[in-house]
Amino acid sequence: MAVTAAQVKELREKTGAGMLDCKNALTASDGDMDKAIDWLREKGIAKSIKKASRIAAEGLSKVVVDGNRACLVEINSETDFVAKNEQFLALVDKTAKTILASNAKTNDEALALSVDGKTLNDLFIEATATIGEKIVLRRFAIVEKADDEVFGSYIHLGGKISTLCIVKGDEALAKDMAMQIASMAPTYVSSDDMPADVVAHEREIQTEIVKNDPSFAGKPEKVIEGAINGKVSKSLKEMCLVDQEYFKDPGQKVAAVLKAANATVKCFVRYLVGEGIEKREENFAEEVAKQMGQ
Repeated sequence: MAVTAAQVKELREKTGAGMLDCKNALTASDGDMDKAIDWLREKGIAKSIKKASRIAAEGLSKVVVDGNRACLVEINSETDFVAKNEQFLALVDKTAKTILASNAKTNDEALALSVDGKTLNDLFIEATATIGEKIVLRRFAIVEKADDEVFGSYIHLGGKISTLCIVKGDEALAKDMAMQIASMAPTYVSSDDMPADVVAHEREIQTEIVKNDPSFAGKPEKVIEGAINGKVSKSLKEMCLVDQEYFKDPGQKVAAVLKAANATVKCFVRYLVGEGIEKREENFAEEVAKQMGQ
């Protein structure tokens, strides 16, 4: 049967697919709109699998809070442009809220969650097919606090960095701590939280640095040991939130600020989008040429 322009327009509005794809879907489905949607979804799944080898190192992170529970998520895309796409922004928001309302502990459990009659994974497949880039849930953290604790959260550069912390203190201080974590990137709250193997590894590194430093050649063992201890202490303090200089007043340590407010930081999570992912180095003009040739 002949496919009308009105049918193509309707299908495109419902699916976000291209006009030619919509026409092909309707032709293959004898004009049946529901079957055409299924046809496009199947093709979308095929396209998303085809994109599976691409590197998704851009994207956004987001924090959502509901009572004593909060969730921090990171969703990746291939390019920074997608971070401004309305469908992508809606997916980030829906993903964060859906996971927050669940007891999911792994990405697989999160992607299996039901959303409006579909799974979260279905929404990622549809986004990948419609937007044309690999879209993935990279990681999430669900954090719970006690009634006498407060959440501190901070989102930097629209979601390139997001932090979430639990503070026993007031909300203003909790927000400041979230900003401190975003800007200074600590790894632990204090040295008490630092695993012994991290300390041992840092000592090995600093020992090698000192041994290979010509300025320490011929120095007494006691002097060398003191230098190693000093370097290890300095390096480890930079990893700990309470030992860092306070971003609002570099003359103070975070520990002093917390003590003056009779407050403590219980824990924190910090996501830098794309952190640890090897990003591809590719000429943009070449990438456009490749897309045009598909």
